[in-house]
Amino acid sequence: MRQTMPRLKGISVKKKNPDYIHLYFLMKDIKYALDNYAKKRLLDLGCGNKPYKEWYEKLTDSSTGCDAVQGSENIVDTICLASALAYEDASFDTVFSTQVLEHVFEQQQMIDEASRVLKPGGCLILSVPFTWELHEEPYDFFRITKHGIKEMFERSGFEIVYIKANGGKWAAMFQMMINTVYSTFKYKTIKSKILKIIFLELKLTWLINQFAIWLDKRHFDDVWTINYLTVAKKK
Repeated sequence: MRQTMPRLKGISVKKKNPDYIHLYFLMKDIKYALDNYAKKRLLDLGCGNKPYKEWYEKLTDSSTGCDAVQGSENIVDTICLASALAYEDASFDTVFSTQVLEHVFEQQQMIDEASRVLKPGGCLILSVPFTWELHEEPYDFFRITKHGIKEMFERSGFEIVYIKANGGKWAAMFQMMINTVYSTFKYKTIKSKILKIIFLELKLTWLINQFAIWLDKRHFDDVWTINYLTVAKKK
């Protein structure tokens, strides 16, 4: 398996990308959530390289990004833990966090902190994987269901607006298949070389990506998904 999942640097993803299925559904749902719920002063919690800044800076008055480490683009504004945010109470109108919660061991404390720094009526927009291989090891601690998300958020004083599955079972199945095949490319075997030719040079990855998205939309079933995106309001 890949030891890391590369940090996004932007919102443009090519259809031949091996993570395209995952990113297609995730980005579509993030865009909708930001368009409808991001406002005024926003905190990008676990911002990394701020791949979604292009979207949220058009919708907010100001934004600040924090992370546990500096990103490769050197644009993290505040270095702090997600479970111990370096901000005053009620400092933000929106907290935005994507693919971060699974890397925080003190998960409930992170949601508590997001609630603390939000103003009453402010929104937390958060995505988290349900089905994904180990990444950014050893700091990959949990996977969580929609029921776990609801319980965790409500314990921190949030009212759930919605929890959205980012793709259904067909998207998840084909994305995991592609991940499994690509994980063999590091081996110097004949089988690995043949798979690499089929998936890369013959563009099978591109074809699977298109078919998976079509099939998932036509026969959607969220009993299995890749990620969840949650929008919640602080009471």
